[in-house]
Amino acid sequence: MKAKIALTILTVFTFIHLGISQTATLRGVILNENNEPVEKVNVKSNSGGTQSDTNGFYSLSIPANQDINITFSHINYEKITGTFNLKNGEILEFNPVMNSSVEQIATVIIMGDRKKEVEGIITLKPETIRKIPGANAGVENLLLTLPGVSNNNELSTQYSVRGGNYDENLVYVNDVEVYRPFLIRSGQQEGLSFVNTNLVQNVDFSAGGFQAKYGDKLSSVLDITYKDPYQFEVNADVSLLGASLSIENISKDSKFTSIVGGRYRDNSLLVNAKETETNFKPVFGDIQGYFTYRFTNKFHLSFLGNASINKYSYAPKTRQTNFGTLSDPVALLVFYEGQEKDQYQTLFGALKGSYFVHDNLALHVITSTYNTQEEEYFDILAQYRLGEVNGNIGDENLGEVEFSEGIGSQLTHGRNDLDALITNIEHKGDLKIDNNRIEWSVKYTHEDIRDRLVEWEVIDSAGFSIRPPHIPANEQPYEPYTAPLEPFQNVRATNHTQINRIQAYGQWSKRSYIGSSKVWYNAGLRMHNWSVKGQNINTSNQTVISPRAQFSIKPEWKKDMLFRAAVGLYYQPPFYRELRDANGVVQPNVKAQKSVHFVLGNDYSFKMWNRPFKLTSEIYYKHLSDVNTYTLENVRIRYRANNDAKAYAYGLDMRLNGEFVPGTESWFSFGYLKTEENLNDRGFIARPTDQRLKFAALFQDYVPSTPNLKMYINLVYNTGLPGGSPSYADPYQYQVRLPDYKRADLGLQYVFVDTEKQFEKGWKKPFKALSIGLEIFNIFDVQNSITNTWVRDVNSKRQIAIPNYLTPRVFNVRATMKL
Repeated sequence: MKAKIALTILTVFTFIHLGISQTATLRGVILNENNEPVEKVNVKSNSGGTQSDTNGFYSLSIPANQDINITFSHINYEKITGTFNLKNGEILEFNPVMNSSVEQIATVIIMGDRKKEVEGIITLKPETIRKIPGANAGVENLLLTLPGVSNNNELSTQYSVRGGNYDENLVYVNDVEVYRPFLIRSGQQEGLSFVNTNLVQNVDFSAGGFQAKYGDKLSSVLDITYKDPYQFEVNADVSLLGASLSIENISKDSKFTSIVGGRYRDNSLLVNAKETETNFKPVFGDIQGYFTYRFTNKFHLSFLGNASINKYSYAPKTRQTNFGTLSDPVALLVFYEGQEKDQYQTLFGALKGSYFVHDNLALHVITSTYNTQEEEYFDILAQYRLGEVNGNIGDENLGEVEFSEGIGSQLTHGRNDLDALITNIEHKGDLKIDNNRIEWSVKYTHEDIRDRLVEWEVIDSAGFSIRPPHIPANEQPYEPYTAPLEPFQNVRATNHTQINRIQAYGQWSKRSYIGSSKVWYNAGLRMHNWSVKGQNINTSNQTVISPRAQFSIKPEWKKDMLFRAAVGLYYQPPFYRELRDANGVVQPNVKAQKSVHFVLGNDYSFKMWNRPFKLTSEIYYKHLSDVNTYTLENVRIRYRANNDAKAYAYGLDMRLNGEFVPGTESWFSFGYLKTEENLNDRGFIARPTDQRLKFAALFQDYVPSTPNLKMYINLVYNTGLPGGSPSYADPYQYQVRLPDYKRADLGLQYVFVDTEKQFEKGWKKPFKALSIGLEIFNIFDVQNSITNTWVRDVNSKRQIAIPNYLTPRVFNVRATMKL
């Protein structure tokens, strides 16, 4: 019944259309040629006007979906005129520079930015990121609605792209590469993503075929830019899952800007809704700051800092999982003793100096340091019963286990510690000559990692210890076993490893014409040298070189079409975790994984229902060699560290986005992927990330009669991943897939105050924005599973897969405000 009500709500909102006036907002900071704010500038349009304040800030509401002429005028400066065409509800930041002596260009046309499209980059709006509901709301949550991006675990912010794994994605914040913790084994341990959405100004994402200026990874690039504040502002977000607060400020002379954000998250609401009864005490918190000081118009210095602490305390009590069929229901009952205590502390700091020699040459020096100290301690005893379930409707014992088919226990122990210190120093340059652009960089990285890994697992079935998979079976319990007892799994290692890297790239790009068609070229080359050394480790040194190229053309056709092509050789030199094999031993001679990318893309922009839409399509093929194969369990990756395979991936990604409801952007995504690997010439089998089909939708709407009541829906459907087999099993013998992943998250929001609705008196006066809403995660209460627990029946000598279910339907209340 609840599912039907939720479906009715979704259907009603989906088919509601807009019936109100349409406006947009133009805002920004007006500066003079000395980079100083200009106050009392008259900003006028056909329908109204405003003036800039003492900080040069202005904000003007204009009609949407039509050409609007805006004039910026001041008695001491040359007049600037611009023509703007914005979507309903769109907020555009436009920062004009007024010149007192040189005549300005008469007209500036702003019709949307297609600069990133030619590079094969998707740009996401920060406003959308902050509004869309999800168990882990943020940038990564929105990425999962894009084709080619997958994650079958809503408790995790990690994602795979076009057949790659979680370690194959680059993440930059303000040109600085950021890292994630090493030891995390499950999504519920993760806590917070590095990216604080309240601080975000711009989000660019590329799913493959990216330029040489981006680093050496095989799959994708997420490029984040944090805000450069132009006024004092406070943003707050509070929900049952936690809270966040950010403060933006700018000095009176506009030389110093700062933005600071703090976050706290508690996953208890999600974890306590699962089938395992636990004592769960998480503390996930961080504080970030981005500060910029403009010494002169040519020299800027900025600092990005982050400190986070994730404490995870988990003491399971009981679990009951019902599975099987209606005619043959089965249940697993588990009683637990013990607990798990994990702690991840990270400190990160980056200093960037920028010198603008002239308008066409910029030089940068970036230094950064990242330190993570991680502890993972657990001792958990699980005693289980596997049996038949009472399926008689009306019976007082309905759902209880009546007959036990098997009993047993499992004891897991872990004492894992890791301390990593990563230091970078980099020089970057950017030179523009006419329509040509040349970019280059030289970077040095030092990684010092100290790691202790102690994990073992003992499994008992009806009083008989289960031996490791590599030991031949016998007739136990019918015949005695005289060899020494061994844990079912036993990993022990201590490593002190140092890795030094030298990276460099150079690339050229140009905008030009072929006949009347606009074209864009890009070609670049990367070099990466690394050496590995440490205690009891043989020193190794390797070098790889990767050429990459892109080409885009926009024909002068009646239909608005853009075509893209990209090809490149991509290497991924091993990070520490890729050097460590399944037994915890560092293998210094592991080669860089190699992938050749071929990408063809098309953007078709058109109007439907007299509103703008765009259909983006890409086909791709990746040929991989020297593949470092791995096992994937929940979110923990363990590499074999022997480059023993080759692989391929190909597929089709499509996304249709536009104003399905006037003034709001929504999209529908489809992805097809096939990726297989061949280990030691044994034949091709599916890779652990072979996510064959992907459907997703992001939909925004609001009620015509109550326009302040808004709806956001996030839908994802992924076909099942290979992963239904034990992590230690031979993948050629187990190719069982997990069930399909189906999830829908709904957000309902009532807006009291926003940019279009301000108040001069009353309790709403202090707010620039204020809203409160209800979020429903997994509205159809689908039982998705991320892994299987394997239980052994000593009598039949068979293993039974027990699904580990993810979160059920969960309700959340959320309030956001801006002062």
